[in-house]
Amino acid sequence: MTTVRAGVVPGKRVGVYSAIAVVVVAAIVGGFVGAFGINRVFTGLLVGVVVAVALLVALFTRDTIVLSDEAIYRRTPLSETSIDWERVVAGRFTLDEQARWSLALDLVGGDERHGELVLMSIPPVVRPVAGAYDLRKREQVNEIRALLREKRIPVTVLPEIAGALQEHWQIAPPTTK
Repeated sequence: MTTVRAGVVPGKRVGVYSAIAVVVVAAIVGGFVGAFGINRVFTGLLVGVVVAVALLVALFTRDTIVLSDEAIYRRTPLSETSIDWERVVAGRFTLDEQARWSLALDLVGGDERHGELVLMSIPPVVRPVAGAYDLRKREQVNEIRALLREKRIPVTVLPEIAGALQEHWQIAPPTTK
């Protein structure tokens, strides 16, 4: 069974998650000051930051897209929806509005905005793998491409993206079966 994690957390949800973290820190600091006095403000701040970071990790870990053999699952902290593979028309690796590389699936039917599901958004590749982030993104591109190939979903890649992926990350351009 193949399972690939992907997904881009929209800016609006990032703002909501950040606001929740700030409220958690403020509540914990307020609780410490109320219970132990003003001298414990830094202790409350430390505990609040630790709890807020743990909360942010949990929220961002849950907010994902999981591609499995059976279906595509879109997860948020409060819900999970599934998308059948039959709804996927094609995939595309193009530039998004922030000049980042975006790997998205085009969908038919359903209530998705613009009929697309963004799986990845990465900065343009301009050098060989240089760290853990690059390595993880390279692996993720390979895993997604392999699953899409297995599902026989055509993927369009802009020539400049295909060239850079091949030159810097040694990822061959997509082939048709």
